[in-house]
Amino acid sequence: MGQLPHLDAAGHAHMVDVGGKADTERLALAEATVRMEPATTAALFGGDLPKGDALAVARIAGIQAAKKTSELVPLCHPLALTSVSVDVERIDAGARIIVRVGTTGPTGVEMEALTAASVAALTIYDMVKGLERGVEIGPVRLLEKSGGRSGSWQR
Repeated sequence: MGQLPHLDAAGHAHMVDVGGKADTERLALAEATVRMEPATTAALFGGDLPKGDALAVARIAGIQAAKKTSELVPLCHPLALTSVSVDVERIDAGARIIVRVGTTGPTGVEMEALTAASVAALTIYDMVKGLERGVEIGPVRLLEKSGGRSGSWQR
């Protein structure tokens, strides 16, 4: 599996030093699925929820989460993000959240994309839980990343 860069020689967690790495354009794409009953899906995409426009709230929550990732995930670097997009599409099982995050810097934005997708999914759950408690979130996963020394990767 290779060396885990967040562990030092003694096995203690530390923040990786990225100070000597070149700035490159970095992008990450992540998704989260929110599974729900057809009636709940119809209310979500029809704008018929008691709490209001869940899709707009989820998009804003995802953007905010991407910007706050380093505050939530202990060893993540704070990054100057150049772009964050959060889209929610209707699927047979409910909703699919697709997040694209970009930066130009010394480290990637995979964690920002995954955090944004997760928080957007949690926000949808919060907005529909009054209609359905059995909503399921998952999978949350990285779809692709590009930039940096390791180059591009796609699921």
